[in-house]
Amino acid sequence: MYALKSVAGALGLGLIFFYLGLGFVAVLRAIFGYPDVWGGEINIVGGYVFGVIGWIMGIGMWGLGGREWFALKPSPRHAPGWQRYFTFNTDHKVIGIQYLVTFIIVFLLAGALALLMRLELASSGMQFLSNSQYNGTMGLHGILMIAVAVAAVVGGAGNYAVPLMIGADDMAFPRLNALTFWLIPPVAVGLLATPFLGGIETGWTAYPPLATTTNSSQILFDLSIITFGFTSILGGLNFLVTIIFMRAPGMTWGRLPIFVWSMFATAWIALLYTQGFAVALLMIMLDRVAGMAFFNPEAGGDPLLYQHVFWFYSHPAVYIMVLPGFGIALEVISHFSRKPLFAYRYAVGAFLGILGLSGVVWAHHMFTSGMPNYLHGPFLVATELISIPTGLIFLSALGTIWMGKLWLRTPMLFALAVIFNFACGGVTGIFLADVPTDIHLQDTYFVVAHFHYTIVGGEIFALFAGIYYWFPKMTGRMYNETLAKLHFWWMFIGFNLTFFTMHLPGVKGMNRRIADYPSSLDDLNLIVSLSGFFLGASFLVFIYNIINAWIRGPVAEPNPWRARTLEWQTTSPPPHENFPEPPVIKGHPYDYGVPGSVHGVFPNAGLSGAPAGGGQ
Repeated sequence: MYALKSVAGALGLGLIFFYLGLGFVAVLRAIFGYPDVWGGEINIVGGYVFGVIGWIMGIGMWGLGGREWFALKPSPRHAPGWQRYFTFNTDHKVIGIQYLVTFIIVFLLAGALALLMRLELASSGMQFLSNSQYNGTMGLHGILMIAVAVAAVVGGAGNYAVPLMIGADDMAFPRLNALTFWLIPPVAVGLLATPFLGGIETGWTAYPPLATTTNSSQILFDLSIITFGFTSILGGLNFLVTIIFMRAPGMTWGRLPIFVWSMFATAWIALLYTQGFAVALLMIMLDRVAGMAFFNPEAGGDPLLYQHVFWFYSHPAVYIMVLPGFGIALEVISHFSRKPLFAYRYAVGAFLGILGLSGVVWAHHMFTSGMPNYLHGPFLVATELISIPTGLIFLSALGTIWMGKLWLRTPMLFALAVIFNFACGGVTGIFLADVPTDIHLQDTYFVVAHFHYTIVGGEIFALFAGIYYWFPKMTGRMYNETLAKLHFWWMFIGFNLTFFTMHLPGVKGMNRRIADYPSSLDDLNLIVSLSGFFLGASFLVFIYNIINAWIRGPVAEPNPWRARTLEWQTTSPPPHENFPEPPVIKGHPYDYGVPGSVHGVFPNAGLSGAPAGGGQ
């Protein structure tokens, strides 16, 4: 098949370029007099960079854009049906689905690694993993899950929904959009190759000085995450330009759907903070391959510098994951409550407030790292302060639900779970923001439980709300509602059993990122492990339901939820250009119950692709 031949050809070209990169660096090392021209980690760097270039050119970038560099006519690849998902396609809807499917697969793989860790931790004593193997498994699980959390919502739901919701025909830079996705496979390959070079012994944080002295898998980790960060920066820039300049006529800032506002704030965070982490990883690479000493204390370096730079990015990265999830939850709650979004302006202000405060809270992760005591108070206050805009988002959700005509379909159930789960994560976060309790709880499983309540409970549950909400739009099919609700309740119960219980060994002092623990904690860990396997099994229901619905599910109406936003005013799935003609915005997207209210109209009414959802 054409698409599979295209992927195979790109893999072959990437492999050829990889060896060219190895050879190029070897020649340079020979010229400069290095005795071992093939044995340096710099060779891996050269091979990876050349291999990524070969892969990108082979998958379609050469035909669509590279040929123009030499004044040649572009030759884009066109593949029919499902094959377009395996080609360099610039349609934002195709790219959104590519992101979602890719990261569902990665999510399941990372979940399997989590179950492997819980199998080891089901009982005290070492079972079948060595300390090094456990560290590698933990590190790979962590970084893959974070990649899922960032890219699946931002790249998947964001790419698919944002242009439709603002009345645009595509993203501002379609080729750049396709490039950001097709840079992801090299990231996945690089990370999945790390076990063959000894594994990621530093965990997903990659703290020096260990990161500068461990096996060569660290180089692949650094290169992969720098590439991933590059896609995040490019994606953030693309979203900002799209939202600012490509809104439909009449789509004022006060009429933007709340999910678009969440993506706007997220894009700014990605653009402002990601490069800091990339520079930190580059500094680690230079310490390893160029003999520099940014983080070597014996040579005047400071490992604590890396921690500051890492958390200066990584705490805002939490909001890169969570803010789009909040946007999806509020979007779904308004539509399924049949009410205007309560305190819309305050919710928008909350997103912008989190954007403003996200860069001044990082050091609460470092209360036990040796930072000066006089900094404890300011960072405690800043961390507590960010709970105010977060509380406004909760207020908006609860106010919308209050006295609403709740339609408890699967997207709504997941959206309500987001509010509950993140509230639990927020309450436990207070203990980690306060210095006295944080000193006791830092680096225990209490932190792991808190983190999973915020990211999995808040963002991943929101991702499933978005998948179920937009699935009819993406595929033109309806899923089995009974199986979908079974998936929700199974996942919700399994999740809370797993991570609520995990707080208890944390309070008792059980350290995270360690493969063993005192036998007195056996009972609690057995409950956590059994609950984790129960949670993992819930996703089998989801996979079966989605695949079956995509293949043979009943045909969906253009607007099965009777929603008002623009994506539901076109066919399911939408045409290539999204709308039969450019829409004109006349009202607010959440004016449910307002007589005569419409959000978007088409000047030639006969060309409207679907009903507007009405004001009821």
